[in-house]
Amino acid sequence: MPLTMPHQRAMILLADDDADDRYLVKTAFEENAIPCELRFVEDGTEVFDFLMGQGKFAEENNRLPNLILLDLNMPKKNGKQVLQEIKALPDYDHIPVVIFTTSKSPDDVRLLYKMGASSFISKPSTFDKLSEIVRNIGCYWMDTATIS
Repeated sequence: MPLTMPHQRAMILLADDDADDRYLVKTAFEENAIPCELRFVEDGTEVFDFLMGQGKFAEENNRLPNLILLDLNMPKKNGKQVLQEIKALPDYDHIPVVIFTTSKSPDDVRLLYKMGASSFISKPSTFDKLSEIVRNIGCYWMDTATIS
């Protein structure tokens, strides 16, 4: 089943305050030819500005993302706060949220799954491993899973 209407590509929103990480993820998506629209926000409050079409996103004709890749350590609102708020709002609680962070803490993994995370991925230390993870994200979320 397709993720979106036949004329729309899936949209992935990456929330990460690190410009280098955003660039590397963008490059990995491009190199793997993942068929999606990749959008970026730099902190936790921008996630909600994007979702609600306000702030610097007010002039854009945004639709909701089909998937959110969420870093935990961000300014203004951290990833845990963002996840908790997304899952508490009926207009957004259906969006799969994949935690994509440097954390490898078993406590974080357990807590974030309890909070409603769809997956927990630790950021790799090499670009080759990042590219493999992005390929797996594309295969699973774009081809295997059915998301709205």
